Amino acid sequence: MALQPLAERLRPHSLDDYVGQTHLVGPGGIIRRMIESGNVSSFILWGPPGVGKTTLARIIANATKSQFHTLSAVTSGVKDVREIIERCRKDASSMFSTGRPILFIDEIHRFSKSQQDSLLGAVEDGTVTLIGATTENPSFEVIRPLLSRAQVYTLNPLDESDLKRLLDTALNNDSILSKREVDVQSTDALFRYAGGDARKLLNILDILEQSSAAGEVIVINDQVVTERLQRNPQAYDKDGEMHYDIISAFIKSIRGSDPDAAIYWLARMLAGGEDPEFIARRLVISASEDIGLANPNALLLANATFDAIQKIGMPEGRIPLAECTIYLATSAKSNSAYMAINNALAMVEQTGNQPVPLHLRNAPTSLMKDLGYGVNYKYAHDYPGNFVVQQFLPDSLQGTTLWKACDNPSEATLVSRQKSRWNK
Repeated sequence: MALQPLAERLRPHSLDDYVGQTHLVGPGGIIRRMIESGNVSSFILWGPPGVGKTTLARIIANATKSQFHTLSAVTSGVKDVREIIERCRKDASSMFSTGRPILFIDEIHRFSKSQQDSLLGAVEDGTVTLIGATTENPSFEVIRPLLSRAQVYTLNPLDESDLKRLLDTALNNDSILSKREVDVQSTDALFRYAGGDARKLLNILDILEQSSAAGEVIVINDQVVTERLQRNPQAYDKDGEMHYDIISAFIKSIRGSDPDAAIYWLARMLAGGEDPEFIARRLVISASEDIGLANPNALLLANATFDAIQKIGMPEGRIPLAECTIYLATSAKSNSAYMAINNALAMVEQTGNQPVPLHLRNAPTSLMKDLGYGVNYKYAHDYPGNFVVQQFLPDSLQGTTLWKACDNPSEATLVSRQKSRWNK
């Protein structure tokens, strides 16, 4: 039999050995209270890879002496779900039944709507206790009827103290590593490459152990770890939750005028393989929504950036993206145009199709002229300063203000000009 990976050899079997998630399994934590009471309700564990979702489900089953059934949403269909539910019903009626069985579904977000629907009855009537695991936001990936029957608990990446505890456990308790001489000189690179992922940390230790000759001291320091791993793959899923979280952080950093944060999130996206045109499109939106009339040149630069990306591609495209990002982040900010169109759309929704004033209508036919179309319209360029007071809004909306300037020099000039024109 092949030697198990370190992560599997060290998989904990009780809460005492479980690392991390103290908000759920620590003293007073909701999952610890469930285990202690023996009354486990259905729930979904949401968190990044390698933080103990599967392990926690197995610990719960062991602690409550429940039958444990597992399905992977990648390989299972409705037929598999129904077969396990039927088996659970038969087992529950057996005289040897020890309690409600647990059905653990890994990557439950990959289940289709029909597959998720097939779970509802069994969860509702208590045939099974459902424990789902997902790396994606359940709000988007799990159907609402199932969410109403299963609480969602968030698992966090392991922090440095968690990783230190895991490292000590591996070096002292593992059947192989505990017999080797290990010289831990520094852990910065080890923990950085692990990125809060317990499995990744243990896999790195596996690599260090397997790449050291028998009898050779295993050295753990930043240089050795970096040389053995060569490159740290960036945790970035272009179709997943992190995609939306990071682009959100990017735009909010620009809006908040923090160029350092904005350029950091830009780098995270580029290192993760994000489509540069997607980033450029978001810069165009930000230039309109967040800078707007405070600096109209921002939109010109954002459009130029989008054009440049299409012309030169990557990796050189990172330079105009960085230039535009820093320019937008350091620019004056205004959302007055964004708010104005939102206000106008809301008013249109509320007031319906108001008639265009007659003097603003075109009159291409004699009938229209006879009906008064275009009568008394004043051509602005015939008047001093290319302006004359007249009505432009529908009669019922006269006096409505939809655009409200923000406090910046550019819009102060626009406001002053409007006041002098309209005498208000």
